[in-house]
Amino acid sequence: MTDYDVLVVGGGAAGLGAALTLGRARRKVLVVDAGQPRNAPAEGVHGFFTRDGTPPGELVALGRAEVRGYGVEVVDGRVHSIAPGFTASLADGSTARARAVLVTTGLVDELPEIDGLRERWGRDVLHCPYCHGYEVRDRALGVVATGPMALHQALLIRQWSADLTLFLNDTVEPTDDEWERLAARGISVVTGKVEQVVVTDDRLTGVRLADGTVIARDALFAAGFLRASSDVLASLGVETADVEIGGAVIGTRVVADGTGRTSVPGVWAAGNVADPMAQVVTAAAAGNWAGAQINADLVVQDTDAALRARTGARLEREVSEIVLGDRRHGLDPAARA
Repeated sequence: MTDYDVLVVGGGAAGLGAALTLGRARRKVLVVDAGQPRNAPAEGVHGFFTRDGTPPGELVALGRAEVRGYGVEVVDGRVHSIAPGFTASLADGSTARARAVLVTTGLVDELPEIDGLRERWGRDVLHCPYCHGYEVRDRALGVVATGPMALHQALLIRQWSADLTLFLNDTVEPTDDEWERLAARGISVVTGKVEQVVVTDDRLTGVRLADGTVIARDALFAAGFLRASSDVLASLGVETADVEIGGAVIGTRVVADGTGRTSVPGVWAAGNVADPMAQVVTAAAAGNWAGAQINADLVVQDTDAALRARTGARLEREVSEIVLGDRRHGLDPAARA
């Protein structure tokens, strides 16, 4: 059993952002990372100031080196469970105890059941135009509808290419107003269920519908169900909630306030596990902020403990004075008499 100030579960942008802040605050920190980042298939991280285009693995390696320079311990592994009192059991059988826990385990994209789609995820099947839109700009793009937000998604992605097709995928039916808006932006609409992503020479080349029709496309955007990776918190009773947009449930999240504080004192959350829409730079910033708030919380605890110790010493001294009288100075009042 090793004691730490803070256990950080997850070593992506949010976890390392927090670890950097906590390490610089001279806290004893353990980061446990399972090595399964959401953005692993992507060629590069985008929209991250000074790191635009950096491969995800390289960004993590840079972050690990930085936090280790401040004494933070980073280990490859998985936290199996966390008991009340914040004793964590790791999958390898080891245990660690901490005064506070920060969970930055991200989320899992549960993708629609379309043949070949998952294999292209993060490469030429994409989810975020701000992350990957520029890389496929002006190409033949498609949006595969998985819910009512697909119409908004299509209008958004139109910013990156004039050659855009929305595949309704037997999922949504635009209103008259929505048909007009799609037409006004020159977005083609294809009805029918999407059956397969067509790949040629390890490159996405089109979409096959259930009736056999193939529509040529160079890249697709599709939204999966955004499920928070929060199982490790179940035993602690941390509150979770659905994520809703426009009345549609699109995912789950750990409920945390603006500081990262969850419903359980001493347990914090940052990054995609609490904010499914956060990009890498946003997650890093959230981790940085959560780290500062955790340190501030620990400072209060340290101060309270020091105050209790000081008060205890004063009371002990006062009691000694009452009970011992002059004898506390080595004098015998009877002998003086």
